[in-house]
Amino acid sequence: MFEKSDFDRELRTLDSLAPKGYNIGLHIRFTSPLMTFQTYSAEWLTHYTEKGYVLRDPMVAWGFATTGATRWSNKRIPDPFGILKEAARFGLEFGVTISWGPITSRTIASVARADREFEDAEIEQIQALVRRLHDMTEPPRELTKAQVEALKCIADGDRHAAAACKLGISESALKARLTSARQRLMARTTAEAIQRAKDYGLL
Repeated sequence: MFEKSDFDRELRTLDSLAPKGYNIGLHIRFTSPLMTFQTYSAEWLTHYTEKGYVLRDPMVAWGFATTGATRWSNKRIPDPFGILKEAARFGLEFGVTISWGPITSRTIASVARADREFEDAEIEQIQALVRRLHDMTEPPRELTKAQVEALKCIADGDRHAAAACKLGISESALKARLTSARQRLMARTTAEAIQRAKDYGLL
């Protein structure tokens, strides 16, 4: 089990490798990622969303079609709607997209810069980093009985004191179980942990 600090450190490294930002969708299932992290400019994200570009983005289509890494300048990837040219207008002049994992749980990440193409060594480093993030966020196959019981109580609307009483444990022990469940599910809040546990079929 890795520490969340390890995950955050990987994202900080990705920050340093992508001067104009990045977008990473981890474990995309039925078109929705389990987790998303992005640092592109608010202007580009607003423009991209308002135009509905995700449905026509050539790099997203490429990411679902294959795994590996490719520069946005790859002439073999068609861009009939000119989305990459539009991205360049917002400072995302050069980019790389990484795709990894099975089609049922695909991770797609794109990184950008404004000054030059990404070098081969940089692409290899980013690709290895994306694979690590993918592995780190692999949904757990199970939770402990104690974690499930604690989450179920809170999901049913019990406050901490009531949940602890129902389970016959101290409030501090309940909080410890909830904390361990959040860590296992990579959730920042208990509500998020409950939702993820439900999404993963663990609750």
